[in-house]
Amino acid sequence: MQMSPELKQRLQLVMLVAVVISGARLIYILYQRHESRLQALKQPPPLNFDYYVTPKKLYPYDLKSARQLTQQPVWVKVGYGYTYYPYDAARHRVDFSNEAGKPLPLEKLQIKDVISEAAPQSPGERQVMAVFDKEGKAYAFPIGSIKDGEYKFYSDDMFFIQDPHELYNHWPSDVWNAIDQHQVKPGMSELQADFAVGIGIPEGSGGESGNRTVNYPNGGNPLSVTYRNDKAVSIKAGPPG
Repeated sequence: MQMSPELKQRLQLVMLVAVVISGARLIYILYQRHESRLQALKQPPPLNFDYYVTPKKLYPYDLKSARQLTQQPVWVKVGYGYTYYPYDAARHRVDFSNEAGKPLPLEKLQIKDVISEAAPQSPGERQVMAVFDKEGKAYAFPIGSIKDGEYKFYSDDMFFIQDPHELYNHWPSDVWNAIDQHQVKPGMSELQADFAVGIGIPEGSGGESGNRTVNYPNGGNPLSVTYRNDKAVSIKAGPPG
């Protein structure tokens, strides 16, 4: 049957309208996706409350001011980061010839005294030593030095003088449970892992914090942790120390 010119014109018009509508819909969809991407880029990054934590510091400048450390417990910031030695309280002597151990990550200590002592490995200067008890024995480790009458302290970088559980109380309880058990779990940040297993060494050239692989000696049980967007995505045995 031969199609009339009028019907043919109508069909062509219908097809044209359909094409126009389909094209307009495609353009609208692409526009919406473009706008969504723009909005995503405009969104500020998630708020990290860690940046707003400001631990108190003592700023010691001599032995007397350093003894403020005895007035409250302290928590070790850098686990396995420094060595403590046996201390003879009766003779007021530190036995630098025998390494007794290294403090655990976030280990809670009660400093009993702060003294100065000549150390064989540091000729020409005296070591400022923090004295503490552990399992019924006395130990001491350096928190500063004295040279030519000038004091240099690094205790504020070594200790929290406030409970870290309260300072970082915005962390979930499961994260704190892992930290207290000295374990790294998927999803933990670099800071949380440092609190759990101590100081780590970035692999290779280091990379940006939160996006790199870090090797943790972990007190003789090495771990290798890879982070992406400051979340642990791979946790495995690390290279021997």
